[in-house]
Amino acid sequence: MEFWLGAAFVETHEFGPLAEAAERLGYDVVAVSDHIFYTDYQASYPYSATGAPPYKPGTHWPDVWVTIGAMAAVTRRVRFATNVYVAPARDLFTVAKAVSTAAVLSRDRTIFGVGVGWCEDEFRQTGQDFRTRGRRLDEMIPALQELWKGGTVEHHGAAYDFGPLSIAPVPARPVPVYIGGDSDAALRRAARVGDGWIGNRIYREDALAELLDRLSGFLAEEGRTLDDLKVIAPIGAMPSADLYRKWADRGVHGTMAAPWWLATDEERRRYEGLDLKLATMERFAAEVIGEM
Repeated sequence: MEFWLGAAFVETHEFGPLAEAAERLGYDVVAVSDHIFYTDYQASYPYSATGAPPYKPGTHWPDVWVTIGAMAAVTRRVRFATNVYVAPARDLFTVAKAVSTAAVLSRDRTIFGVGVGWCEDEFRQTGQDFRTRGRRLDEMIPALQELWKGGTVEHHGAAYDFGPLSIAPVPARPVPVYIGGDSDAALRRAARVGDGWIGNRIYREDALAELLDRLSGFLAEEGRTLDDLKVIAPIGAMPSADLYRKWADRGVHGTMAAPWWLATDEERRRYEGLDLKLATMERFAAEVIGEM
């Protein structure tokens, strides 16, 4: 079981120390979340009953690829993922160059976690078509993979038409592509082209079991099984080594944790801010990761 540190809603100056702690404590991946801006959204946030997003105008959303580059500079082992990057809200070459640069700077420790996004406001402001985002992502992924190989590339498709051209630098190894989202379209995309899948919410155990059944069906249509896809699933149950061993046996490759969300009353009395995050990370590592 891999343990991913879910670093959403984190102050920008905290990412370096959190990455260093994650490496020291045995976490496998630090996951960075993506938004371009805050506004009075016209779009409805799909994961809350009210439609309002769970963050405020002052919530930090640093550029994910700059942040990964900074964290890579102070670590050697831990990997980095986007959870998830809304690639179709950007143009193809901005995505290609940013991901490729982060992969090179991290010495191939970068995972391209990608999804279609929910926020039409961001697409409107960046000049990208919200309605075609799924089709464009389906075409974007293989085009990116060709560009990341290096050398001269050309592509002539419905959404993207370019070349011959090349980008540099490019990574030494392929960048793993993990698809985010739990709609049928997202699961089909993961089954078809994903190296992995990332859950976009915290799943009750019964909901996770149902989701794995759906995902297994889509994988079967592609001649694949759960053994061919790295499933990263946040699980809505009290963390324990037994819990994660059980789900590893059922095909879950990794989970997402933000230990400060489950801080004890004593920890909240003694610590705040970065100190609280570090203290709870240490406890989670001792009680869970160290017992696996």
